[in-house]
Amino acid sequence: MSGNWVLSALLILPLVGSILIALLRGDSKETINNARWIALWTSLITFAVSLYGWALFDPSKPGFQLVEQSNWFSSVILYKLGVDGISMPFVLLTTFLTPICIVASWRSIQVSVKAYLICFLVLETLMIGVFEALDLLLFYVFFEGVLIPMFLIIGVWGGKRRVYAAFKFFLYTLTGSLLMLLGVMAMYWTAHTSDIEVLLHTHFSSNMQFWLFLAFFSSFAVKLPMWPVHTWLPDAHVEAPTAGSVILAGILLKMGGYGFLRFSLPMFPDASVYFTPMMYSLSIIAIIYTSLVALAQEDMKKLIAYSSVAHMGFVTMGIFSSNTQGVQGAVFQMVSHGLVSSALFLCVGVIYDRQHTREIAAYGGLVNRMPRYAVALMVFTLANVGLPGTSGFVGEFLTLIGAFQANTWVALFATTGIILSACYALYLYRAIVFGALDKPTLLTIQDVSFREQLFLVPLLLLIVYFGVHPQPILDASAASVEQLLQGVQHAAAAVRTAGL
Repeated sequence: MSGNWVLSALLILPLVGSILIALLRGDSKETINNARWIALWTSLITFAVSLYGWALFDPSKPGFQLVEQSNWFSSVILYKLGVDGISMPFVLLTTFLTPICIVASWRSIQVSVKAYLICFLVLETLMIGVFEALDLLLFYVFFEGVLIPMFLIIGVWGGKRRVYAAFKFFLYTLTGSLLMLLGVMAMYWTAHTSDIEVLLHTHFSSNMQFWLFLAFFSSFAVKLPMWPVHTWLPDAHVEAPTAGSVILAGILLKMGGYGFLRFSLPMFPDASVYFTPMMYSLSIIAIIYTSLVALAQEDMKKLIAYSSVAHMGFVTMGIFSSNTQGVQGAVFQMVSHGLVSSALFLCVGVIYDRQHTREIAAYGGLVNRMPRYAVALMVFTLANVGLPGTSGFVGEFLTLIGAFQANTWVALFATTGIILSACYALYLYRAIVFGALDKPTLLTIQDVSFREQLFLVPLLLLIVYFGVHPQPILDASAASVEQLLQGVQHAAAAVRTAGL
């Protein structure tokens, strides 16, 4: 059966759900519940369609599959969609996390519920579009469009400083992306096409690659985020509602890493080789510096946010190692971090809904009242540390192997980040789970409910499954990564020859 409709369906279904919610009249309790069920069923059907797309996907083929194409805007922008072994895992991750976010928001969001659900479904369409787009201008539309619903989610349903955090998030990411827009226009004027498949085989001069790399870097580095343009992330995480933090950490951060893999490495190979020392330096600083900053945090969300910056440092290190282990490790690390960080933010949301504080000092001894919660948080914490048997280990191990092959010193410095991650993660776990149950407000706290188990258990199972059996992700990306690296390795060989 042909799968030429699958990728468009993934974009259209969430929009249909958002329209159905918008058509609901009134704000009665029944109307709000109907809106929640429409959003949940829409996201579940979208997830089912993405699984069907995964079944049609052939991981042995390196090129783009399930391609759909038609002219749009007088042939300037192509409506062209497709997936390969690098983008397909992120499409699945997006469709998997969205229903989890809706279930997690079932009780915690009580104001403007319909608008909140519409924002999430529109956001799902835009996020999927980023990973499916095979037209450069179409990619840019999706890439920038993500800012609008995320801005609203943080700014309307966030914490006390939500407006400040929302504007900081918006301005940081928009500023970087404006430079990328100049790069996009330069590529269109040079190649006379915005088709990504054509651009992947278009040779740009070394001088042009230099400037194009910096233009795209300015956007991807902020979105990832890399040090020193990471300061918007802790504020955005702290003020965002729980589901907003899940999507921010689980999907939006991955767009920067995906951009490096889709554009920087294959389209600007000479510049990628030239800027590799800079990328290594920024990655190491991110891994060590933000891990130390995480140790000093008193807010649980801020601690996890800084740990995300550190883990993204492993991603950029693996990508610019420019070898199979490093790049495959980076892809796996992004998928794994999407699961682990989402689970950690959901765990923070569970106790925040009960106590309305994220201060570490406000907790202690939770294992006495919440044993199931303690077990789940333990697995997620150990995965965040990179314990063998969890998905966190596989990604970090592969990126370190890739870095070691490329530069031993880079791998050595990056390894200290694993030690530091154990320090801040285990400190957080010990502080809130163990110790004396001496806070009066914690004496009656309830363990995770059935609804909360619905979104924690699938994450726990996947984290353990991919830790023991990582092959589905590694096999899916193998052929695409091999094809991606051919151009970069050719450029690196040319640089070595010129040096000789």
